[in-house]
Amino acid sequence: MIKITVMYAHREGARFDFDYYLRSHVPMVRKFLGTACLRCEVDRGIAPGASGQAPAYVAMAHFYCHSIEDFQSALEPHQPRIREDVANYTDLQPIRHFSEIHVCP
Repeated sequence: MIKITVMYAHREGARFDFDYYLRSHVPMVRKFLGTACLRCEVDRGIAPGASGQAPAYVAMAHFYCHSIEDFQSALEPHQPRIREDVANYTDLQPIRHFSEIHVCP
């Protein structure tokens, strides 16, 4: 199983509408993924970092799929719509990270 994490790094003065992200954008992406997505989670950064600094990331979405190929083929036709929608909730650039999941013994 693989996990695709989309992260939004904190930047002073940046705009991020978490409600829109949680209620509109992520469900849209989840719908586009269809059966390729086994599970989806969204994190909201809340705890301050060292010395009371803001969290490193304001939000992250995690999409679990069987393979990178499943993920990419499901989203490919919808990429323009997904990219367009980003402006509706943030002026931050999303960072994508692909990882392989291993269950701890």
